[in-house]
Amino acid sequence: MPTLSDVKVGQKCVVSKLTGEGAIKRRIMDMGVTKNTEVLVHKVAPLGDPIEVTIRGYELSLRKDEARCVEVKDIAKA
Repeated sequence: MPTLSDVKVGQKCVVSKLTGEGAIKRRIMDMGVTKNTEVLVHKVAPLGDPIEVTIRGYELSLRKDEARCVEVKDIAKA
């Protein structure tokens, strides 16, 4: 299953599952990343960390390890 870290700049996807454990999963959920939420990837830093996304109408930066905890589906160009 692809993760948010696999999505390229300019693509949209839908969150299908959160795989993190404990505090990491809670932190991701508190930022608004929940199941069936649409995410648009805006920017990726030159070394790949962090990733800037738009979710629920606001921009959010996620570390690469956090993005790997978010499984996605329906990847398409925005």
